[in-house]
Amino acid sequence: MTLAIVLVIAAIVSLVLIVSAAASRGLQLSGKSHSAEHIQPIDVEAFRNLVNTADDEFLRVSLAPRQFRTVRRARLLATAAYISQAGRNAALLVRMGQAALPSSDLRTEQAAQELINDALRLRRNAAFALLRIYLVLAWPNSRLAAGGIADRYEHLSGSAMLLGRLQNPATPVRVAARSR
Repeated sequence: MTLAIVLVIAAIVSLVLIVSAAASRGLQLSGKSHSAEHIQPIDVEAFRNLVNTADDEFLRVSLAPRQFRTVRRARLLATAAYISQAGRNAALLVRMGQAALPSSDLRTEQAAQELINDALRLRRNAAFALLRIYLVLAWPNSRLAAGGIADRYEHLSGSAMLLGRLQNPATPVRVAARSR
């Protein structure tokens, strides 16, 4: 029995290490993509629907257990895709903020610093959210709360738009897709 517990713990630790390595690689960027034009806007409303706990509960009671696990895994994979893109966009916004830091305008400099801080926080949270998602994929009946990423992403979107307006009012920076 003790050997089985040790093996399970070793497997979980290995899974965590593999997933964290995969998540950090997924959030890294190539050196050439560092401008706002490479940002892929995210449909925050659709993302919020995916992480809605009320929807999960409705599906849990409405579907047979096997169907629920299948649907849940598909929703988790879609959530992981949204979070990965949010992390990549945040990395681009960090670079955009760093490029704007040496500005002579105090408001632009403050907006750039706020953007950098928000983007770094979102990248860190995205990496942890991906880790949780990959763990939940193994146990789809468990609960997952990733709605905070959507809130942080919307806040980051506002910071990016402010910096973009201060730098170049004619060219908007969009990191969130427009609602229909």
